[in-house]
Amino acid sequence: MKTKNILVAFGATLLFLSCATNPFTGKQTLALVPNSQILPMAFQQYNQFLGENKVVRGTTESEMVTRVGQRIAKASERWLNANGYTGYLKDYKWEYNLVEDKTVNAWCMPGGKIVFYTGIMPIAQNETGVAAIMGHEVAHALANHGQQRMSAAQLQQVAGVATTVAASGRSAETQQIIGTAFGLGSQLGVMLPFSRSHETEADRIGLQLMAIAGYNPDEAAELWKRMKASSGGQNPPEFLSTHPHPDTRIANLNAWAPAAKAEAKKFGVTSFK
Repeated sequence: MKTKNILVAFGATLLFLSCATNPFTGKQTLALVPNSQILPMAFQQYNQFLGENKVVRGTTESEMVTRVGQRIAKASERWLNANGYTGYLKDYKWEYNLVEDKTVNAWCMPGGKIVFYTGIMPIAQNETGVAAIMGHEVAHALANHGQQRMSAAQLQQVAGVATTVAASGRSAETQQIIGTAFGLGSQLGVMLPFSRSHETEADRIGLQLMAIAGYNPDEAAELWKRMKASSGGQNPPEFLSTHPHPDTRIANLNAWAPAAKAEAKKFGVTSFK
């Protein structure tokens, strides 16, 4: 019991001392792993990834990815500066690459390292579709979702140890039941909803960024209609997924588009691509 109390106290101390502020929501978020550690690792892994994959250069699509990425990055800086976060991007090293891969995916590592796979380009269809994807992925980085996920994983490990200690002294069967219950409960009840909340947050932030960059936010919902069609309707139940159901996502994006346009208007943007 003493060990359990120590672990609980340790976890509480980590929570108290290791928080950051999400500039887009104003909420306190987990930051057990500082960006001073995360960004160098991200840059190294990104360079390693590029060295092991075929990077597409000098094509219309690759140039479009770079162009859109630069506009979204500029929109991000404008929003952050206007909202009291000057210097927020000082450690970012923006980079945009298109990689030859049939996978329907794109991602942004902490610090602004972005990859689009060629497999997602037919679904994007055009520059505005690329902007919807780019805005979403950049939003993950700006909101420090990677940092939060790493921090949550550390807390999950601490909680797992505490659960094991609490079950000690009981029968092997009871310990197994407790361990299994913790694993399912933490995964379905905490980590997956945590992921879905990140995806939803990135959708909303990304919508604003693409609008400030001059791209029509109405097109984000259309992109996700195409994304849904490309999956052939094979989506897991929402509560078992790290992403919101496409229908939920489409409804949200349609509802948020007017607010994104209103936000863009604050920056003098009233017409969209």
